[in-house]
Amino acid sequence: MLPLFLAFLASISWGVGDFLGGLKSRVLPLLVVLSVAQLAGLLAIVSIVVVRGSGPPEPDFVPFAVAGGVAVSVGIGAFFRALAIGTMSVVAPISAVGSAVPVVYGILLGERPGAGQILGIVLAILGVVLAAREPPKPGESGGTVSAGAGLAVVAALGFGLFLTAMHRASEDDAFWATLVQRATAMAIFAVLLLVRRPSFKTARPHMVGLIAIGLLDVTAAVLFAVASSQGLVSLIAVMASLYPIVTVLLAHVILGERLALSQRVGAGAAFAGVGLISLA
Repeated sequence: MLPLFLAFLASISWGVGDFLGGLKSRVLPLLVVLSVAQLAGLLAIVSIVVVRGSGPPEPDFVPFAVAGGVAVSVGIGAFFRALAIGTMSVVAPISAVGSAVPVVYGILLGERPGAGQILGIVLAILGVVLAAREPPKPGESGGTVSAGAGLAVVAALGFGLFLTAMHRASEDDAFWATLVQRATAMAIFAVLLLVRRPSFKTARPHMVGLIAIGLLDVTAAVLFAVASSQGLVSLIAVMASLYPIVTVLLAHVILGERLALSQRVGAGAAFAGVGLISLA
């Protein structure tokens, strides 16, 4: 029960961070937002590891943590690029179902969720898709493939591989796994900064928010890492992937965005799925 609760908290943290990230990305260059947030998260996890005073476990975890850092960097890059050229109504639901990757991985490893939990997984994934997808407006055609859909698939695979790799990397020490993953992602963004050289001048008034995004992200990553080291990855990954629900609800409450009937149904289905999964 505790691992599922930690994964649920991770989804809330990721959802709030994504909402803040979306707001900041409207007024700042995307690479600036991601770089400052990644650096803040890296400094936070370094501080935690230093305070804990525990040395790293056997180095077997490093390749998986590095893979997690690469996967999440690709996922984030593809996700935001897809948002730039496409629409959230298509991009968000496609990227959200990346949780299917660790579910399949867990089942292949022999994990056998109960019938109620399987139903909960299905409800949660379908709920995320419905809640994150904005129905087409009157007069719009939904019969064509939207721009960015291909990149959204890449994002889903990136996020799914990240969850899977971090599950494996966190078996011995979730904090060290998160540190290596975060350092890898930061190294990738540092290279992009050297190549693109964006200006940080306009970011100064937004530093508190950017740092908050990084802290929320690394908190979610640690919570997921701890949870996945103690529970079934096929369940933990779905629970942690409910973050689009949080983002949609925040947009509704804070920005006044209206929820369509399908989105409300999706939110209810997702939370019903959470309840079934939690019966473990």
